[in-house]
Amino acid sequence: MEFQNQTVIVTGSTQGIGREIALKFGQEGANVVVNGIDTPSQKELAEQVCQEIIEAGGKAVYFLGDISKAEEAKKLVAFALESFTKIDVIVNNAGITRDNLIMRMSEEDWDSVLAVNLKGAFQVIQAAARALTKQRSGVIINMASVSGVMGNAGQANYAASKAGLIGLTKSVAKELASRNIRCNAIAPGFIQTAMTDMLKEEVKESYLNAIPLKRFGQVEDIANLVLFLSGDKAKYITGQVINVDGGLVM
Repeated sequence: MEFQNQTVIVTGSTQGIGREIALKFGQEGANVVVNGIDTPSQKELAEQVCQEIIEAGGKAVYFLGDISKAEEAKKLVAFALESFTKIDVIVNNAGITRDNLIMRMSEEDWDSVLAVNLKGAFQVIQAAARALTKQRSGVIINMASVSGVMGNAGQANYAASKAGLIGLTKSVAKELASRNIRCNAIAPGFIQTAMTDMLKEEVKESYLNAIPLKRFGQVEDIANLVLFLSGDKAKYITGQVINVDGGLVM
């Protein structure tokens, strides 16, 4: 098991891509800190993910909190350290969308998306930076998006947050490299999840026509890359943005 006894924080890991990432790490023997917001439904999902990880041979605990709030981000990191004494990998996956045209987008929709997607990632990194630099090791992976690379109509807030995440990734990579801490970003394209399954068929068809491989990605495609970037086989890779999009952005 490649990640035996390593501790991994995965934000937004109760469902979708984050859930798959958490499960993959668990299958590789990691100590996984599952995260979601503090609601009854998220609590139930977090418990399910933890149970699956334990059954697969890993260890798991969950922390429910809103990482867009600085104190909650600090509590998440402190909880991970209290539970497993160290942190080896952080996957900043938590994200939301509030899509609308610029003319119709409210200030609240702009602020909430930037707060979770960009500020939340920054706050988790900042909260963990002292522990990572002290141990002189660690991997940070930020979940960006092809929307942050090429933009997308109706997603000014989301695209801006993901583009900002790419800039954050490169800055963190340069700042922490001397302490043997690597930071990379993954930019998924159209990945099939419960959320994308709700889109209208004509919308799905338009996306499909733009993808050279003519198929949608799966959550496993993202999780597999996360594990590669977190392991020793990627120890000379930092500050990079890797698109996983079937060739959508070239």
